[in-house]
Amino acid sequence: MKILCIGRNYKDHIKELNSVLPSEPVFFMKPDTSLVTRNRPFYLPDFSNEIHYEVELVLKICKVGKNIQQKFASSYYDEIGVGIDFTARDLQTKCKEKGLPWLISKGFDNASPIGKFLNKSAFQDVHNISFHLEKNGQIVQQSSSHEMIFSFEEIISYISRFITLKMGDMIFTGTPSGVGPIVIGDRLEAFIENQKLLGCSVK
Repeated sequence: MKILCIGRNYKDHIKELNSVLPSEPVFFMKPDTSLVTRNRPFYLPDFSNEIHYEVELVLKICKVGKNIQQKFASSYYDEIGVGIDFTARDLQTKCKEKGLPWLISKGFDNASPIGKFLNKSAFQDVHNISFHLEKNGQIVQQSSSHEMIFSFEEIISYISRFITLKMGDMIFTGTPSGVGPIVIGDRLEAFIENQKLLGCSVK
């Protein structure tokens, strides 16, 4: 099982981080040890002083695919969920300044809490799925798949040019604006279409 993540897929988040609009999907990978399931808590690590939350829609791949044409890509995922891509922003900034890979800031243990998945047939339009993240009961991130720069199908097709997708792989599809820091005691809850699918306490 692989965890693939799309960066810079919402224009408002790109502006938020003073990044450049990509012409093709930007993706990176996380190890499976970054997963947190069943609403388990997230423990702040001792190697960073600036852990940020980033809520994202997550696709679950349902069959093997390589060089998938965009027009067929929708048949390669059957479930959609929500997850948090925790980022050690201070470590990421240091790596970027030195031109180094920044896996250390994204792929650390427990950096990827995921919630329940819903069958995509539950959605009228997968290209217009609303989702949001609440921090201590207040909405901090809110958007829709309609706001993505690259659609689910474009993402799947692009990644599969380079990496074979297999059943059970997960694709984090990017985060909107509103990312921010967490501290011990915070409670994060992620929703799709006002249905809570993920709860995560920070300890």
